[in-house]
Amino acid sequence: MELLDRITVTLENPRSGELLPVYIDAFDNSLSRKWLAALNDLLRNNYHLEKNYCFMGFPGNPRNGELILKEINRSIQAINNSGLDYYIDDYFSYNGCIAPDLSLYHDRLNRLHRYFEDLQGVSGQLSPYYQSADSATRWYIRQLNLLCHEFESWALSNRKQATAPEWMRPSQLMCWLRAPRFELEAEDYELFGIDTINRPMGGVFVGVNKAVGKHHYEVFCDEGRDSRIGELTTSTLRTQTEAAGDFDIEWARDPGAYEFQQRQLREFRLWLVANGFDPEDPSLTIGHPQVGQVDLLDSFGTVDYRTIWAKLTNHLNVYSIETGEARAEYRYNWTDSDYMARQIKELL
Repeated sequence: MELLDRITVTLENPRSGELLPVYIDAFDNSLSRKWLAALNDLLRNNYHLEKNYCFMGFPGNPRNGELILKEINRSIQAINNSGLDYYIDDYFSYNGCIAPDLSLYHDRLNRLHRYFEDLQGVSGQLSPYYQSADSATRWYIRQLNLLCHEFESWALSNRKQATAPEWMRPSQLMCWLRAPRFELEAEDYELFGIDTINRPMGGVFVGVNKAVGKHHYEVFCDEGRDSRIGELTTSTLRTQTEAAGDFDIEWARDPGAYEFQQRQLREFRLWLVANGFDPEDPSLTIGHPQVGQVDLLDSFGTVDYRTIWAKLTNHLNVYSIETGEARAEYRYNWTDSDYMARQIKELL
């Protein structure tokens, strides 16, 4: 495959300051060209990288389950005290969200996501609550969505660490506040599909637009194979029509060759048909369109996932990103005392 560029994402050990360059080869396809142009714009104009929603599913991450739940409840309290005509009579505890076998009570997190949908609305149709909220309350509303997905990711890796550590699901989500979006075109849809649910380790993918609600596979996994669209807890099942310079890096192993994953995707196809969808329709934008690949050997000197995870776990901070046309440094962290205030200012 022809390449557009080599991108360097430099990670930092927050304790020692040691830097770890990770090299991404950007593919040359229809979506990659739009995405790389958007990414260069984000870097040139120094958009704010969301470091409180970046490294997902790493068991060694200081942003663990207890911290995430604390932030969820803090956000709920702030919304309840904001004066909006919307009250969340709920509290999220560890035992209330995690079963004795370490599995996730999905109904609890689906309910949390529904609060977010009610309060923010969907892309292009913001709710009256969000429109009337002040900037701080809007920040807390956004946190309901981010923290919901972050906790789901942490819970999955937490369980896998205890039961099948080789199948933990670490990933890296690179999202910028107020990132300009571009419209997907017909040729871009061909990069989606059920087969792209299986992601190679080190694969780089255009990020799902988090404002549009949950996508089909996410709803299937969260709500169950017997669920039906008219009965969903979450209300916004949407396809993806826009993208940005955001991107995800998959650090987990690819399960595509294994029977358990093949069975899951067969059941997903049946779920789609039962809910009136055509599994082969690319406009559903199911899966993850790949726009690049980490060169694992150049970056880590190995393709062994255990060695790579060990290195990444000690470098859970993005120091800089450099392409052939632009570069940006990110000398802040989610642990900074003024981080929330900085994000609120960026959202204005």
